[in-house]
Amino acid sequence: MFSRQDERSLLMYTDIIGRICTLVNHKMGYVRLQIRELAQQKGWTLKEVAERSGVNYNTVKSYVQRDVLNTVDLSAVYKIACTFEVTIEELMELVEE
Repeated sequence: MFSRQDERSLLMYTDIIGRICTLVNHKMGYVRLQIRELAQQKGWTLKEVAERSGVNYNTVKSYVQRDVLNTVDLSAVYKIACTFEVTIEELMELVEE
């Protein structure tokens, strides 16, 4: 039996997965997260992004250092997007293969 919180979390993740699938279906390729650009706009370091989002610093750093990603931790992506007050679509950039 799911609690209301569990149901809300499940709906949230289902929505996130749906958005990502829609993006990928429009244009196949790899994902790049625009963390560095958004952090610079806010005047934040990557360490501050990690602290504010609750995402491990090494995860944030690895997302920034890689030009393209073929897998991501959806909960980390969601937390980072919320930290920047942007949608997942605004955080992600699809990069052609």
